Amino acid sequence: MSDPNDLPTFLDYAWRHLIRGVADGRSPARYPTFATVAADGTPEARTVALRAASRPQSTLEVHTDIATAKVVALKHSPKAAFLFWLPRANLQIRITTTVDIQTGSDVDGQWDRIPLASRVSYGTEPTPGTVISDAYAYEKPSERERFGVLTCKMLHIDLVQLGERHRRAGYNFKNDWVGEWLAP
Repeated sequence: MSDPNDLPTFLDYAWRHLIRGVADGRSPARYPTFATVAADGTPEARTVALRAASRPQSTLEVHTDIATAKVVALKHSPKAAFLFWLPRANLQIRITTTVDIQTGSDVDGQWDRIPLASRVSYGTEPTPGTVISDAYAYEKPSERERFGVLTCKMLHIDLVQLGERHRRAGYNFKNDWVGEWLAP
């Protein structure tokens, strides 16, 4: 077993889970909670699908319908947080980010990789969150112009691993991801 006091190894362990979340649809890291703050200050959280993770660029990527409340919130305040819970590893990963909303020709490559059957996630009518008359009073056309990519630049990573003795560490972009131990 590795040294439990090895901060770089602890961060490597978290990154392995994030990368697996992109590659394996059955990984719990595939579907994190994504939190934003609405213009009125209300916190909003929802489950998203993790589409890409780049350690060299310190980014996570999520796809979205640009007519959603999360995009409205991000236009007001471009900060967001991810929460990953990995039950088998007893590991919680919290990541704070700044978010760049990309649309149009900038995201052609991502759109081209989306299976045709999944493209209906981008274009719900009426727009997501609108009151409707019954459970199925909506349509799901595929609307290319409603597809967006949220590129989330990581600012801080907080890791908590539960066990006989819990351990917690924080890592910051500003200090080149050098970690420090925190009281759990």
